Amino acid sequence: MWQRPLIQSTIWQRAIILVDMNAFFASVEQKDHPEWRGQPLVITNGGQGTCIITCSYEARAYGIKTGMRLNEARQLCSHLIQVPAHPKRYTEVSSAIMQALASITPDIEIFSVDEAFLDVTHCQYLHGTPEKMGLMAKQRVFEASGLLCSIGVSGDKTTAKYAAKLKKPDGFTVIPPWDARDKLMTVPVTELCGIAGGIGAFLAKHGVYTCGDIEKIPISILAKRFGNIGRRIWYMCQGMDPESVHTTIPDPKTLGHGKVMPPNTRDKNIIDTYLMHMCEKLSARLRGHGFKAQHFFIALKNRDFGWLGKTAKLAQATDDGKDIYQLGLSIFNACWKGEPVFQIQVTAQDPYSHGDQLDLFSQSDERRKKLNHVRDEINIRYGEFAIAPLPLLERSSMPNVIAPAWKPSGHRQTI
Repeated sequence: MWQRPLIQSTIWQRAIILVDMNAFFASVEQKDHPEWRGQPLVITNGGQGTCIITCSYEARAYGIKTGMRLNEARQLCSHLIQVPAHPKRYTEVSSAIMQALASITPDIEIFSVDEAFLDVTHCQYLHGTPEKMGLMAKQRVFEASGLLCSIGVSGDKTTAKYAAKLKKPDGFTVIPPWDARDKLMTVPVTELCGIAGGIGAFLAKHGVYTCGDIEKIPISILAKRFGNIGRRIWYMCQGMDPESVHTTIPDPKTLGHGKVMPPNTRDKNIIDTYLMHMCEKLSARLRGHGFKAQHFFIALKNRDFGWLGKTAKLAQATDDGKDIYQLGLSIFNACWKGEPVFQIQVTAQDPYSHGDQLDLFSQSDERRKKLNHVRDEINIRYGEFAIAPLPLLERSSMPNVIAPAWKPSGHRQTI
């Protein structure tokens, strides 16, 4: 017979759980391929990829890191196993994990493909203590995926995220909200999520190196320099991050696609093909989510890792790849002087949901609209670019990658 759980003696005013998968892509590959378990393994973007996306903990033991070049990694570990990424498989597993976590609480923020925040504040009478729910989350992840994860439990998002990384892999750390300030006191500020080199350097100029040092600087100085982010940082360092768990996906401020080219590409035809490829990918994504845009940032990255390009405006908002490509060509021809190119980026700066609203001044080609619709339907059914402009037959064979802002539903689902 079911009995109501005993009410705990200490109910947290706020309880946040951070679920962080362990070397997620590599772990999925090792689960799917038992012969790779316990082996040093790296994931690259396709068989041609030369940059490591992530690696197993066995590879990390040799000093191999994300972002390292493959040839450098092989010098550290000659028997390294290279595995091309399988984004669809990773998103499939991630979706199953997120669905399982949502059975604990509806207040879930999918932070990335391998991380999620759970606000379990209102579930304490139902499921028990935050610690118990953290263990429950760990079990649900394993049941849904067969994978291990690391869990951080605390009273705010930043402290929970910090806690989750303390005992990886397969960690479990609880920092009660009343202990958070003391636990963070000696932690370098740059250890906290969101405080990178730029903000860290600003804090250092004011004598703030550890979270405990934040008392040396008035909140007004941070607010004046960084606005609301500065105010949040002041509270983060004291274990009182006010940021809530976001359960909805806001409309995007930008939508973009970029791709790394073969090193030192100077062939205009190759650059042109990459440009068309990114324009068509972006236009399909805009159409898929009912967006149009009028301002586009189109640029090439050169040898010095600077950008050659600019933001330009079309006469009318569009979701058509041909319009974006023509704009890109004009920018490309004006900015590129034959120098080596390493990467191309095409970004819609002001996407908005147009619905069925008609533009009284539109001179759009209804035939192109219908053609794009039919092409999208075929590509959804048979695979991306099953039908595409002829030049894209020579496009890069590199597979897509998972965007940092990936979500299992909505406009951020694209990989």
